[in-house]
Amino acid sequence: NVSLRIPKGVFTVVTGVAGSGKSTLVNGVFAKEYKDAILIDQSAVATNVRSNTATYTGIMDEIRKLFATANNVSAGLFSYNSEGGCLNCKGKGFIETDLSFMDSVETICEDCGGKRFKPEVLTYLYKDKSITDVLDFTIEEAVAFFDQKKIQSQLIHIVDVGLGYMTLGQPLDTLSGGECQRLKLAKELNKKGNIYIMDEPTTGLHMADITSILTIINGLVEKGNTVIVIEHNLDVIRNADWVID
Repeated sequence: NVSLRIPKGVFTVVTGVAGSGKSTLVNGVFAKEYKDAILIDQSAVATNVRSNTATYTGIMDEIRKLFATANNVSAGLFSYNSEGGCLNCKGKGFIETDLSFMDSVETICEDCGGKRFKPEVLTYLYKDKSITDVLDFTIEEAVAFFDQKKIQSQLIHIVDVGLGYMTLGQPLDTLSGGECQRLKLAKELNKKGNIYIMDEPTTGLHMADITSILTIINGLVEKGNTVIVIEHNLDVIRNADWVID
């Protein structure tokens, strides 16, 4: 006969010793009651080796359109998953060799040199840059390169969560748990009225990254969201509006 109340529109931290039932209470009981609650954890954002930062944020389609318009060709040419992909490696950038009883070996594709695209695709330029040049940009460099608001707004959110060093073409399966979590948060920064659940977001993070996470959480709350964090990091607890032990 225990009841629980969590205030709306504030930053709540649920604390307690290991095994006390924090995760069961929040991720199990509470999340089932409020099915619209969004869990932001450190799990992988994608398992597909073809997914990258640009595709995850949704800006890749806009980039393809820019290249297509500038060169008067099909937008599909600027996708290594479509007609622009290298024929030898099928747009992967590497050739996988099965060694039967041993682990398979990956070698850089000789035809495209790991760039994933057909050679002719790289001759099409936008602002004197090829599609691979653009995918090699860091997020911060891309913000300065593109003028389109739709692209810039998505990229600025990634910079805001401290991931400006990532490249547009970085495969998502190379990200750490902390990077995955912050990338998920970047997609939520413009939203209002949601309930967010985070289970020990400071795990494996540097102190500077913890400060970044707290800034993001406070920003979400200021926009009218409810943030519930399971945590025993004292800095996070100290910054909470409400603590449930």
